[in-house]
Amino acid sequence: MDEQITYMQQLQHDNGPVVLINQFNVAPADVERFLEVWADDARFMKQQPGCVSTQLHRGTAGSTTFINVAVWESAAALGDAFRSPEFQQRTAEYPDSTVATPHVFQKLAVPGICVAGPA
Repeated sequence: MDEQITYMQQLQHDNGPVVLINQFNVAPADVERFLEVWADDARFMKQQPGCVSTQLHRGTAGSTTFINVAVWESAAALGDAFRSPEFQQRTAEYPDSTVATPHVFQKLAVPGICVAGPA
């Protein structure tokens, strides 16, 4: 999402709770397979230390763009789970048309609008 910072660089920067936002684009014919594999991934990740929650969203009107929003206690915990051999093996199961764009965020305080704090 940010051409200046890679996902791997973000996983090395750890200073508190983070939110992973991962956009997936999938060919229409691969949607069902994508959903099966994502569900398997989510079950695995939810068992990993530091995973707080995950939620998959789908674009409306028949869109084949999906967004996963996952809350983690830290980028380090997310990185450990992401680099695990078990997770890497699961990523190979996604349909070839799947394009993922992960990015890590932290809450930002904007006076009078929103507060920072735990993800």
